[in-house]
Amino acid sequence: MSKKSTSKASQTDWKHLHNMRDEDIDLSEIPEVTAEQMAGAVLRLGGKPVPKGKVRVNLTLDAGVAAYFKTQGGGRNFQKLINEALKAKIREQRLENILRRVIREELHGVG
Repeated sequence: MSKKSTSKASQTDWKHLHNMRDEDIDLSEIPEVTAEQMAGAVLRLGGKPVPKGKVRVNLTLDAGVAAYFKTQGGGRNFQKLINEALKAKIREQRLENILRRVIREELHGVG
């Protein structure tokens, strides 16, 4: 098998795509994602797949932060509470990004 690439050079205008605003993207011909597709989806961060399940990490926390979560969990399961707080922060950030995009679209439509 030859190691030479048979693909042609990309004709994509990457600079144009990079500068494109969300509202400039035509999504009208893209079908909605089904539940089956979502079930088979692979989360990627930085292009690398993120494994499902839990991962053990060694984490150093401020004493006050650890005490707070231990108190909230009654001294048990405080790691679960920390995990839930981090997931809530991720959801909040995603929601904030969506809201900013919607507001930009609305302001662009008015002006």
